[in-house]
Amino acid sequence: MPDPLIHRLKHLIVTTLKLEDVTPEQMADDEPLIGSGLNLDSIDALELVVTLEKEYGIKISSSEESRQALASIAHLAEFIRARADPARLPG
Repeated sequence: MPDPLIHRLKHLIVTTLKLEDVTPEQMADDEPLIGSGLNLDSIDALELVVTLEKEYGIKISSSEESRQALASIAHLAEFIRARADPARLPG
């Protein structure tokens, strides 16, 4: 059974960044988000961080923290689980 948080994150990434040639189903959990993989740039990362902070009530306070959190979708899910209010996580 797919992880509901990872599933939600993939959809958020596609809709937030308006990725036209990528579907959530095509995204690998361990694929890098920045640079290779999805090839997101710093503007994409900033947009995504703002959306995640609003969606999950978390704070990503530094560029180093952002780089670690956005290493992959799996890393992002771990980061959010460790910091978000459980009530805001998908069931």
